[in-house]
Amino acid sequence: MDGIKKLGENLWEIPRTGAMNVPGRVYASEAMMERIRRDRALEQVANVAALPGIVGASLAMPDIHWGYGFPIGGVAATAMEDGVVSPGGVGYDISCGVRLLRSNLIKSEVESKIPALADALFRAVPSGVGSTGRIHLKREEMKKVFEKGARWAVERAYGDREDLETCEEGGFLESADPDLPSARSVESGKDQLGTLGSGNHFLEIQEVDEIYDERTARVFGLFPGQVTVMVHTGSRGCGYQICDDYLKVMRESVRRHGITLPDPQLSCAPLSSREGREYLGAMASAANFARANRQAITHWVREAFMRTLGVGPNDLRMGVLYDVCHNVAKIEEHEIGGKRTRVCVHRKGATRAFPAGHPDVPERYRSVGQPVLIPGTMGTWSYVAVGTERAMKETFGTTCHGAGRAMSRTQAAKQIEGHKLWKELEERNISVRTASYRGLAEEAPFAYKDVNEVVDVCHQAGLSLKVARLKPLAVVKG
Repeated sequence: MDGIKKLGENLWEIPRTGAMNVPGRVYASEAMMERIRRDRALEQVANVAALPGIVGASLAMPDIHWGYGFPIGGVAATAMEDGVVSPGGVGYDISCGVRLLRSNLIKSEVESKIPALADALFRAVPSGVGSTGRIHLKREEMKKVFEKGARWAVERAYGDREDLETCEEGGFLESADPDLPSARSVESGKDQLGTLGSGNHFLEIQEVDEIYDERTARVFGLFPGQVTVMVHTGSRGCGYQICDDYLKVMRESVRRHGITLPDPQLSCAPLSSREGREYLGAMASAANFARANRQAITHWVREAFMRTLGVGPNDLRMGVLYDVCHNVAKIEEHEIGGKRTRVCVHRKGATRAFPAGHPDVPERYRSVGQPVLIPGTMGTWSYVAVGTERAMKETFGTTCHGAGRAMSRTQAAKQIEGHKLWKELEERNISVRTASYRGLAEEAPFAYKDVNEVVDVCHQAGLSLKVARLKPLAVVKG
């Protein structure tokens, strides 16, 4: 990593050497790069550059940190003809993502009710390791979830059809094959729809604290003082098991197809192979489960707000601003070498950021671009940004996904007790509800990078532009 070159204010290049087929490119400030150099994640950026069929560059966002195979914050596109798909480029929590709900509520009008709302959300949306919800499904019904995603939830009155209009791909991936997920993955997920899980997943009541781009904020329906709710969760045990199942398949695929890799965690299969096609179909099934999960949670959130505040849906007007995932591999069309080309874009801990006019941006936002949702950590701001044309040209339409870890969960838990952290947050008027004080300590804000710096790097690099800043009022953690 000694040969890294600085290409611009916030852009660095790892030159192509050894087995690398393309260079590595990292978006980071000078100060961030000093810290990133001490993490082995840069080695992973170089390793990803050795994947068969990779095009452009192996990319890393400023929230980069060590992951399985790919770094978290890693992005790579592979050619359909001779490229591969790698589960390590998606991650275990397939289609983990963020949904932002906007409302008609103003913080000053409901401030006294925030603790009661936190209690209601904690009761309504199960959280913690192995948590189960109110929905219990048999295999045939799970297959419908795998096929339909958020549409399945809406068809069963967990929300409105309007919710789907502002979800990535309308709330489901058509490429899902509901017959591919194993019996074990079905068993892992059948009782988990409508649950947060543990780790960095959360449910947060927020206030729109600052507007940076008034025109785009108006299009997104955001205004100062507005109460919003952010949901961050994924495909739970179901997605984890699907990833685990296909990692075994891919290890055999690498041997069978004679693929040489610098890291066995990058195990993969040619996109043209049976294993590659089946992984994408199973992965899309898990992605649809995740989207149904966030849709069910949306329903419980609305119910909790209406019950606690004594208002109806017309007064609450809690709509889906957007729902976007950050752990996925998708077949997309991008311009490469001056030609429109279909490629498989891996985004692991990285968010899609399509520009104004793109046909995949919901019609109501097409004049400004796709909403980009960037969560912070407990006690820190989150951001709404917007996708750009520059991101399409440089990063396959991708930007950061959050703050990014700066220390392990074990390290964080050694530095603070969960109950003490809870008290500190409560003293800052952030109501916290958690299923585990240990889990709370593991997710302490100091265990993450500064989300403001991460977002600013992406803004300055033109990958996503800031629209609004969201201040936490209450947090439900697993």
